[in-house]
Amino acid sequence: MSGKHLIDSPTKADGAALWRIARDSQKLDLNTPYAYLLWCRDFAGTTVVAKVDGRAVGFVIAYRRPAAPDAALVWQVAVDAAQRGKGLAGALLDELFSRLVRDGVRYLETTVTPDNDASIRTFASFAKRWNASMERVRLFDSSDFPADDEPHEPEDLYRIGPLSR
Repeated sequence: MSGKHLIDSPTKADGAALWRIARDSQKLDLNTPYAYLLWCRDFAGTTVVAKVDGRAVGFVIAYRRPAAPDAALVWQVAVDAAQRGKGLAGALLDELFSRLVRDGVRYLETTVTPDNDASIRTFASFAKRWNASMERVRLFDSSDFPADDEPHEPEDLYRIGPLSR
C-alpha cells in the first residue's frame, strides 16, 4: 500500500505529528503540542488523519457545536507540503462529513481569513461536491483579537449545508 492514503480517526500517538504538520503549514494559527494531543484524544470522533506508510500527512480537526449539535466547526485543515495538490484536503473533509452526517450533522462551519484563497477554494469545492449552499459572514474583526498580540486578520464564518448523502 506504499504511497496510498489511509484516512482514519486519530489516536493520542498522532498528536505530535499533527502539531508538526500545522507548524510547517506556516499558515495556520499554531496551538500548543498539548492541544493537539487533547484533540486526538477527546475529539477523535470529529477528527480525521491521513497517513501514508504509517506516517501522518494531513488532518482535519473539527468539533460539534454544543449550542448547535447539527453543525460541526472545522477548526483546522492541514496537509503536508509533499502531499498538496492531490485532493487530500477534500478527501479528508468528505470522509469526516460522511461520518458526521450519519450522526445528525447537517452543516459544516469554518472560519477563514479573507486572504486565504486556498482554504476558500477547498470549502467551495466541498460545497459543490455535496450540492450544498455556502454562506459567508464576518465572525471576528481584527479588533476582536488581543491588542498585544501580532495583528490578526479578520475571520469570516463559512456555513455549508444542509448536508446529506
